[in-house]
Parts: sequence; structure tokens; C-alpha cells
Amino acid sequence: MPATRPLGDARAAQPLSEINVTPFVDVMLVLLVIFMITAPMMHQGIDIDLPETTTQPLRVRNEPLILTVRKDGTVYLNRTEVPAAELQAKLEAIFDGQDDQEIFLRADAAAPYGKVAQAMAAAREAGAKKLGMVTEPERR
Repeated sequence: MPATRPLGDARAAQPLSEINVTPFVDVMLVLLVIFMITAPMMHQGIDIDLPETTTQPLRVRNEPLILTVRKDGTVYLNRTEVPAAELQAKLEAIFDGQDDQEIFLRADAAAPYGKVAQAMAAAREAGAKKLGMVTEPERR
């Protein structure tokens, strides 16, 4: 039975035709929260197929400096093991002869976080201006 106005009202015979928007607002707020949570998880970018070529890679004179931290905590500069105590001094000597002072960090996923942080701090203290992190592409 539709709601009617009180008896004292002149329009008592007319039913109420107002829409209750509270449930609509509730649903919209729930949808907003869902979109806010899922939006960062969506992939960014456009999927494209790049053309394949038969060209050779460019030869670079200066080999990039790669700082590797293994899962047992040992530190390597390129392929040479370096004691953690000597890392900063060796990096300072290397950076003295370079213009760009760029280093790439490769850390094992199981490497202790403290060892990786110490290696990064040593690189920064030695004067590294750019620190790139090397990762493997995601397997699908």
C-alpha cells in the first residue's frame, strides 16, 4: 500500500512519489571502493608485437658496472668477489675514472635485505649517481 500524507494535509489523497536514494548512494560508494582497490593492480601500457630484425647489438666500450649480491650474502663487482668491508673503497676507485658513475644492482630474491641495503649504501657513499636494479622478466 503506497504511503499517504497525514490527514490534516489538503493533498491527503495523493500518494508519495519520492525516490529513496540512500540504497543507490550505498551501492555507488561500494563500487567506488572496489575500483580504488583494483585500479593499481591493473597493468599499465599497451600490448604490441615489436618487429624482429637481423641487426647485431651495438658494441659498447665501457662494460656496465654490475654489483651482485648472492643469497648467501657474498658481494661481487662484475664477476669478482669483493669483501663487504672493501666494497666502498673499490667503488670509489672505479668511479674516479668514469664520467657517468652508474651502477647496476643484481640481488638474489633470497638475499638478506640487510646485505642488499649495505651494498646500496656503499655504492651511494662511493659516489654512484645512478643505481639501476636488474630483474628478470615476469614469466606467464
